[in-house]
Amino acid sequence: MKKSVRIFWRIFLAGFAALSLLILLANFGVFGKMPSLAELENPSIIQASELYAEDGTLMGKYYTERGNRSNVKYRDISIHVIDALVATEDERFYKHSGIDFKSTLRAVFTLGALGGGSTITQQLAKALLDQGSTNKAWRVIEKLKEWIVAIKLEKNFTKEEILTLYLNIVPFGDNIYGIRNASRTFFQKEPDRLNTEEAAVLVGMLKANYTYNPRRNPKAALDRRNVVLGQMEVNGKITAAEAARLKALPIKLNYRKLDENTGYAPYFREVLKTEIKEALKDIEKPNGNPYNIYNDGLKIYTTINLQMQENAEEGMAQHMAMLQRIINYRTDMKTGSIWKNHEKILEKAARESDRWKNGEEDGLSDKEIRASFDVKVPMKVFAWNSRREKDTVMTPLDSIKYHLQMEQAAFMAMDPVTGEVKAWVGGIHFKTYKNDHVNLKTKRQVGSTIKPFLYTQAMEERGFTPETDCENTAQFFPGSGWVPAGRRCGGGTMTMANALAYSKNCATAYIMKQVGPRQFADFLSRINIPTPVKPFPSICLGTCDLSLYEMLWGYTIFAGRGFSAKPYAISRIEDRNGNVIKRFDYSVNRKEVVSEITAYIMTRMMQGTVDKGTARGMRSRVGAAEMGGKTGTTDDNADAWFIGYTPQLLAGSWVGFEYNFMRNTSDGNTIARPITEYFFKKVLADKKLGIEKDAKFIRPAEMDNEMFSADIIISDTDPNPAGEGVDQGVGTQDDYNEYDSGGDILGPESKPVEENGDKKPKKDTGTVAAKTPAIKKEDDGVPIGSPVKKPEKKKGLLKKILGKKNN
Repeated sequence: MKKSVRIFWRIFLAGFAALSLLILLANFGVFGKMPSLAELENPSIIQASELYAEDGTLMGKYYTERGNRSNVKYRDISIHVIDALVATEDERFYKHSGIDFKSTLRAVFTLGALGGGSTITQQLAKALLDQGSTNKAWRVIEKLKEWIVAIKLEKNFTKEEILTLYLNIVPFGDNIYGIRNASRTFFQKEPDRLNTEEAAVLVGMLKANYTYNPRRNPKAALDRRNVVLGQMEVNGKITAAEAARLKALPIKLNYRKLDENTGYAPYFREVLKTEIKEALKDIEKPNGNPYNIYNDGLKIYTTINLQMQENAEEGMAQHMAMLQRIINYRTDMKTGSIWKNHEKILEKAARESDRWKNGEEDGLSDKEIRASFDVKVPMKVFAWNSRREKDTVMTPLDSIKYHLQMEQAAFMAMDPVTGEVKAWVGGIHFKTYKNDHVNLKTKRQVGSTIKPFLYTQAMEERGFTPETDCENTAQFFPGSGWVPAGRRCGGGTMTMANALAYSKNCATAYIMKQVGPRQFADFLSRINIPTPVKPFPSICLGTCDLSLYEMLWGYTIFAGRGFSAKPYAISRIEDRNGNVIKRFDYSVNRKEVVSEITAYIMTRMMQGTVDKGTARGMRSRVGAAEMGGKTGTTDDNADAWFIGYTPQLLAGSWVGFEYNFMRNTSDGNTIARPITEYFFKKVLADKKLGIEKDAKFIRPAEMDNEMFSADIIISDTDPNPAGEGVDQGVGTQDDYNEYDSGGDILGPESKPVEENGDKKPKKDTGTVAAKTPAIKKEDDGVPIGSPVKKPEKKKGLLKKILGKKNN
């Protein structure tokens, strides 16, 4: 044997041995942890968690930048996507076992000029290993690891499973991962509805998702799409005539990207994060790690009724737009005098703004940054129109004033018996105003909405009845002084029923004197109001700060027949594979706190408010057979409240400014009631919602005796109309006018996550009924560019031998 031949074989064998050693070392994790067989069979892919309404409609997602993906099954992917992918990325996919040596040799000999050598399985392995080093030497090691994982994948997965897994994790640019999210974002449709040319656009992006992004680079994306169509023709997936026809078409996009503002009930979704994390804190995944709401592909099923949610948002939008128009005409708002002596608030807001932070990053001094806030610039600001924004030119300081002068509102609706939350609107516009005014942590003075609790306790513990005469005079409490302060009372007496209907502060103070401040504070705790209330005499008039969430929780005792029902919003949580990991049984959170008789009598007394009292006529306007309610207004009209209920539904609204020195110009009846009234009117008119107009409160059997036979009598007019300052108005139809938007329809803030309907998850018997969505017509979108016919290139020798892989 010649010396040169021996040298060749020595080099070959040494190289082979070195390569084998590298492969062995890589397989045993010397160059980084390799996934086990179990991990390959159950790959841990970062996946967004999804939130569903009670009917199974997707409300929104929780995800990190790389976790915004939703997995689909092979059967839910268009065959056009499969054909385009295989024809373009790996035309011998069905023939190899993870490594295509022909493509690999071609890539080596041509240095990648005729296409890469990685198979779809190798690309999947690369994604699972999260590799892609720019160091060429280390990239060789990574390639070996990918080969090993690719072979393992082929051994443990079918070809269809590999394709599905690959399409579920690949990036499509714009921080979009997975074929489902790409299909939804670029075309507003599910991946099984993609046609051939749409599939070609998305597959074409896989080579370089920024370069071939049709939104950013329409011409390059069009050319790339036609390359994919050409590969489909070469591989017999479409005919030459069909390829020519499709190449002549422009790209038609219907682009809309999901973000935190997209979807239904954005305030609710944001608040619910904390509750979900709390529910999962003691639950572990099979591998022993805790669940992550952003990465583990959970499915959270809620009690939200989307139609009620939209009704609530519409009611708020229409009323608040009208109210803001009145506010904008106030002299103190127009002249800016409202900010006198409150300049520190503006300074604080300026320093917390992005503009200030950007100025600091640019090295500007505080003086220079502050000066920039007095220079007019073009900007978008919140506005009460269908888009919830408008273009304008103003100084940044004026924009701060403008936004803070917008009055805020909150609304919540729930089932008073079960505690299921049906609608949640935490503010007027989530994108602009993140502070949620419903949740437990956001508290405001509750005004007269607290009075029904005191009247309930007086009946339970002091023997009061609706006919009990109450002194309509200010009461002196040793150590605290007079309640109400200023002693503005009409004198005389009135029945407790009239005192509640017309929200008489002085009569309420008299009842407080009989019950006792300490006893009343303890009673609030017993009916499950979570916030501790200090026992000051004035709390009977609502000087304490509580949340809308707590107030509705407290009001469940009336329609709930004496039971307190904690509001809840989650019915169950499933893992990414559909296994229920937590089911919520809130029956344990129902607690009897007052007698059924007392609760029933209170419902009858509180109907006086919505029939003849401070919310006069509301019951008849919404069309309810029976209804209870209560207005609430705090000192100087800073906070306005209304809470109302029927036997099947409880709802409440709050209205006020972020900073309460701005004040309202009227009471809870005028400022807050219209939102709740709009909601009840819409809900009771919609038979599909199952809230019956004719429903009546159940009269306890114990009341069928002579002692309780008489009806509760409410005066047709205020029996003592002395000006006490709060809750003395009455509602009229004029207060219930809809906002005149000049033809611009003020719909709900919530928007569907997908225009063409989302595929809803399977039904969970007895918990969440999933309905089949209607298939909406496809939106043609906007054409992008026009196709350019590419000249044919002659095949070279290497192309004839190896066959070019067009990727």
